[in-house]
Amino acid sequence: MTDDRRLLLVHAHPDDESSSTGATIARYCAEGAHVTLVTCTLGEEGEVIRDSLAHLSPGAGLASHRLDELHAAAAALGLTDYVRLGGDGRFHDSGMAHAEDGTATARDETTETAFWNADLLEAALHLVAVLRDRRPQVVVSYDPFGMYGHPDHVMAHRVMTYACALSGVHGYRPELGAPWSVARTFWVTNSSADMAAIRDAAKASGVQEFWGDIDLDGPLPPMISRSEDVDVRVPVGPYRTNKVAALTAHQSQVDLEDPFWRFMTDMETLGESFRLATGVPLPDGPSTDLFDGLDLRP
Repeated sequence: MTDDRRLLLVHAHPDDESSSTGATIARYCAEGAHVTLVTCTLGEEGEVIRDSLAHLSPGAGLASHRLDELHAAAAALGLTDYVRLGGDGRFHDSGMAHAEDGTATARDETTETAFWNADLLEAALHLVAVLRDRRPQVVVSYDPFGMYGHPDHVMAHRVMTYACALSGVHGYRPELGAPWSVARTFWVTNSSADMAAIRDAAKASGVQEFWGDIDLDGPLPPMISRSEDVDVRVPVGPYRTNKVAALTAHQSQVDLEDPFWRFMTDMETLGESFRLATGVPLPDGPSTDLFDGLDLRP
């Protein structure tokens, strides 16, 4: 690596890294920072959107395919250090149901190995070992609601939060490595200004019903934050090509011709947004750099 910046991201399934943080990963990889991706499941219960892949039923076959997609997406982003929490297949996709308000929620029945049913301490200790080995100053995952309620996203938030607390405790589980305290944790979000720009572009193209009844001028859903509450916004523009290539790699989950994805990726003025959850405040308010103002000494 050409500098001392170390970033670790905790995502629930293959494709999550590309959809919400693809440009961010590509940027820091290109700049020479050490970027580590931890994916919690292989997405065994993901909905396959293409007829040509309809033979990939939920289970091991889909998991293997989505892992191949993850390899291709990582290459598109310049990412070389990416692991699955506890090893491939340790935790399985929990699937999801739809709540009455349109958000996601846990299914009434899930498998014993579903990530949603994992022992929190066990899952967190798998991540502690990675944190102590990679020693990131910055860790990124989701907010307590998992952005839109998916149980695996919620669990990823809990595991990240718990693991970051445990990682820095001296004398705790020394077999997992020397203690390491993370300087900052961030939650992924979407800026209301960016979402308004996408809505306006969609309407200008004749797409009127883009997000249903979401009112960007009223109470916002959990996955969208007021622009003034965004602490770091990484511009997509310089790394839009990488992000699009990574999303294209996730053929089972992403169709870039769908209006949602088309408008999310066509506009170079958009950004990937983050809220500071814990750690060192940003020195001068909102920034474009997750590491802004950090002491990067080992």
